[in-house]
Amino acid sequence: MARRKREKKRRPPFGMPKGIVLLSTPEGWRHTVLTAEGGMLCGCVTGIPADASPAEARAAVATMVVGLAHDFHEERVEVTWDPPREPGSWTAQLTVAANTCVSPTETGSHEPESPLDLESRAYRGFSRRGEGA
Repeated sequence: MARRKREKKRRPPFGMPKGIVLLSTPEGWRHTVLTAEGGMLCGCVTGIPADASPAEARAAVATMVVGLAHDFHEERVEVTWDPPREPGSWTAQLTVAANTCVSPTETGSHEPESPLDLESRAYRGFSRRGEGA
């Protein structure tokens, strides 16, 4: 009888998101995603012009981070924006939603062709800091 090969569960390329920092700069919107392990994912908010409203930028970043948590960690998260403390700067906290069971039909997502497809989509506009690689 032949044995099936064991598949190693692939570790996500970054930790579970726990917070967001959003900054308005003259060049455009910038974000930092803070992870539970202490890492940071930094980048520009793609597809949002520099003169877009803060609400548009917050919505775009929240959508991106919710998608990353779902795609890489199979968790459903909720984003709660804190009241702004300084002009041009916003922060948010992420919490795991009560119902974390996510089905592809609920979200309209699908399995990527390969892990590289998913990574390239997720890392558009990212640079890594503090993630060890």
